[in-house]
Amino acid sequence: MTKTNNILLTCLMMACLNQYCFSQLQPPPGSLAEIKETDLKKDLYALASDHFRGREFGTEDELKAAVWLAEQARMAGIQPAGDDGTFFQFFNLQRHRVSPLSTVEINNKPLALWSDVLVGAAAQASVNAEVVILDKANTADIEKADLEGKVVAFIPGYDSINLNVSFPERRFVTGLALRKYLPLLTKKKAAGVIFIVADDFTERAWTEHVHVTMKRGRYQLYDKQLSLPGRAEMPVFWVRKKDIPSAGAGTSLRIRANIFTESFLYPSVNVIGKIEGTDPALKKEYVIISGHTDHMGVRETQQGDSIYNGADDNASACAAVLGVARAFRKQPAKRSQLFIFFGAEEPYLFGSAHYSHYPTVPLKDIVAVLNADMIGRNSPDSVAILGTNGKQEVSKLLTKLAMEANTEGPKFLIDTAWDNPSHPEGFFYRSDHASMVRVGVPSIFFTSVLHPTYHTPKDEAQFIDYKKLKRITELMYRVAWKVSNLAERPVMNPEFRYRSGR
Repeated sequence: MTKTNNILLTCLMMACLNQYCFSQLQPPPGSLAEIKETDLKKDLYALASDHFRGREFGTEDELKAAVWLAEQARMAGIQPAGDDGTFFQFFNLQRHRVSPLSTVEINNKPLALWSDVLVGAAAQASVNAEVVILDKANTADIEKADLEGKVVAFIPGYDSINLNVSFPERRFVTGLALRKYLPLLTKKKAAGVIFIVADDFTERAWTEHVHVTMKRGRYQLYDKQLSLPGRAEMPVFWVRKKDIPSAGAGTSLRIRANIFTESFLYPSVNVIGKIEGTDPALKKEYVIISGHTDHMGVRETQQGDSIYNGADDNASACAAVLGVARAFRKQPAKRSQLFIFFGAEEPYLFGSAHYSHYPTVPLKDIVAVLNADMIGRNSPDSVAILGTNGKQEVSKLLTKLAMEANTEGPKFLIDTAWDNPSHPEGFFYRSDHASMVRVGVPSIFFTSVLHPTYHTPKDEAQFIDYKKLKRITELMYRVAWKVSNLAERPVMNPEFRYRSGR
């Protein structure tokens, strides 16, 4: 055989091999057909029904939903992969809240917790101090005032704060206002601050969002080494203007407050199933396909409804994970898959944070995470795959596979605006893949992003675009199939830098 013929034969063999490898990464049509719009709709309507009362984290409603998901997984042919041969991995949340025994009074007038006064932090505080009223204070007024050992009361301003975000009222009252003034108030050695509610913006925060959030307190993953919260670094109170007595000539105001806290433990749970791979070596590696179970529960009544059903957030992704699992059950891939429904995502990614520290398989064997959160709303032809763009690109290979899968299949327009580290929502860090990225597991995030009924009682099953949900589920499956069959495994982009924030 001539040298030329050798070269031609080599090229032909390479072309055939490349074509073979490429075809191996195409999902089997029969498995793709297992993803049915009727199944997705049935599962979503069930999970987002009033029966589960909004699946609030750390409640029996979340646990009921987890049991339901485990049963659906079992019926879909998924093997249990949690603790002790079950689908479940339990963990505890520790809740700290302001005790009802706490008291706040101004000039000997008691203020009722949550109706007359909001307490800005679930931390111990004891205040007995003169109140200095500055009304609509600017930084210059605060600089000039004698505040050492005193509590300052003023109407906070919005300048220098980006309020072009979801729920700006809630964010302003629960943190942004204090962060704006804290360095200066600390420098002035103030004993505390009273923010005066004097406009519709802060009143709306009080009545629609904030008092329930503050009343619930704050949550953290339970650790035996954790102690109860200590003193508040700056006691913060929110009081309506009508409840701040006028300081006439010869009069003074005084605030007395004793804030006590109490602590409780609540269970939450991750639901974990698996489909074992077919390759003797690669089946020991895992691709995680995930969404979160919980939502906001029963809260403030809005437009006559108090159940926050969480159809898009995140029953949509739970239905998709089940759909992807059925497709892999029809035709397993070379690598194994873990299907995880994380618990307690809403307070701060607690289920995935727990899993990242106590994985049910060796962390080094987790090849990638494909996470979904809110995938059923907005434009029917658009999706965001966060972690694939610019400085926020987590893994170049994962990006390549995701974009190839989109081109081969649903052909979505990829929304890259939300995949920018400077985006004010910081959305990349607001779902469970972020916990896995933090420990070095290549991950991407499928989402159709925020919409007007996000975190409201109107996030209901009837408003989901089920055709879009099916297309995104197919896209997730296509990407998962590629990752599960490719000999090469994704690696972290060395230029990626994790930035905390939610």
